[in-house]
Amino acid sequence: MDATTIVIVVLVIATALTFDFTNGFHDTANAMATSIATGALKPKTAVIAAGALNLVGAFLSTEVAKTISGGIINEDAVHIGPEFIFAGLIGAIVWNMLTWLVGLPSSSSHALFGGLVGAVVVGAGFSGVNFLAVLDKVLLPALISPFVAGLAAWLAVRLVLWIVRGMSRKRVEDGFRHGQTITALLVALSHGTNDAQKTMGIITLTLITAGMQESGSGPELWVVAACGLAIALGTYSGGWRVIRTLGKGLTEITTPQGFASEVSSATTILVSSHLGFALSTTQVCSGSIVGAGLGRKGSPVRWGVAGRMVVGWIVTFPAAGVVGAAACALAKINIWGTLGVALIAAAIIWGIYRLSKRNPVTAANVNATPAPAPVAAA
Repeated sequence: MDATTIVIVVLVIATALTFDFTNGFHDTANAMATSIATGALKPKTAVIAAGALNLVGAFLSTEVAKTISGGIINEDAVHIGPEFIFAGLIGAIVWNMLTWLVGLPSSSSHALFGGLVGAVVVGAGFSGVNFLAVLDKVLLPALISPFVAGLAAWLAVRLVLWIVRGMSRKRVEDGFRHGQTITALLVALSHGTNDAQKTMGIITLTLITAGMQESGSGPELWVVAACGLAIALGTYSGGWRVIRTLGKGLTEITTPQGFASEVSSATTILVSSHLGFALSTTQVCSGSIVGAGLGRKGSPVRWGVAGRMVVGWIVTFPAAGVVGAAACALAKINIWGTLGVALIAAAIIWGIYRLSKRNPVTAANVNATPAPAPVAAA
């Protein structure tokens, strides 16, 4: 293996862990938004707990990682260079940062898959992508999972409210506040079992394409540990913009609704992780919150916010794919093209970060109801 390949592999691994970090702060809301919104957990306590459980969850399963490293990309049929994977990661990171800036709970998972597919199509042609696996393991779960989680949350809310119908409101709120602490931690654990694995799969795929690991093998222990730590650190950093949107932007929920929403989300994610479905935890949790909102009278869903989220979900895959394709067109030229992509991406990310400072969202103001965003921002 020549020095250029080694440099690119190291760059890909570093970029993959960067994506994992952005996945963590972008998707913290999945686990903790409802608990923070209802007051079941304090914001800082919530992100610390979520980070720790994400790290633990990363060690519980590798089925999703195997789907990515040995299912979506046809590395045996065509030559897939590490620079292609690097370009796909750039597409995912840029889209994660843009949607975080506007507080849009888009799917980090679909950004990753979109960026990767776009890059591989440009770099190796359509034969480099197993589109049947993309449909079966990614797109169909994306369509089905929000409805399944939403229906489960609606049923759970109706059942819970029927059970506690004779109790005082204070007793109900206090009781479910304690229960919601447990369910929020369960969602964080399930998030680690699903989302951290995606980066494990990407790093494993990189090592396979570089000839540093056997085709068809799963992630090594150091890969699991590194990815678990990266997503945990990202989760700890907060992601307060997206937390505000999911916790206060979609609907006002009580602790019984939050409890039902989190149980539905955790169950859906854990079952999917066991089956190797690389679904979007963002979509699952959003569907659960909407279902929980519909399950109680007087808890209206803000359909304008929900509509913008759906538009974001639809756009995510192709948008990240376009960025990944453009990055690959430059990265595949030579090592200087790859480094050029890295510099351009770093400049874009820095610019987005600077823009975020104009309207900061922190643990102190995360529970303020967000002002309606213009449709164009989605």
